[in-house]
Amino acid sequence: MTKVEIMPGVCGLTALVTAESEDGMDVTVRVESKCGGVQKMMEEVGEELDAMELCFQKPGAGPLYEAAAKYCPHAACPVTAGIIKCVEAECKMALPKDASIRFV
Repeated sequence: MTKVEIMPGVCGLTALVTAESEDGMDVTVRVESKCGGVQKMMEEVGEELDAMELCFQKPGAGPLYEAAAKYCPHAACPVTAGIIKCVEAECKMALPKDASIRFV
């Protein structure tokens, strides 16, 4: 199981993501967030996802971003990308490495 915590910014609506996969292809994704948009996004895509379909898309494409386009109120919200990073790490498509956005 891989877990990530995503702190999206001033909204304070942290997301806790868990991803579990036995074969590196099918993955169960659960997201805990108080953000209504994230909740609706995950309701639409469901918990059982195809890791290849999710991860190997152009930026902004794929089932998660399609649902985010409907429900996420902010274009700069990092939650969608964070979910995908969690799945990548769980399915051995990328190494688990922190990513960040900092104002300097």
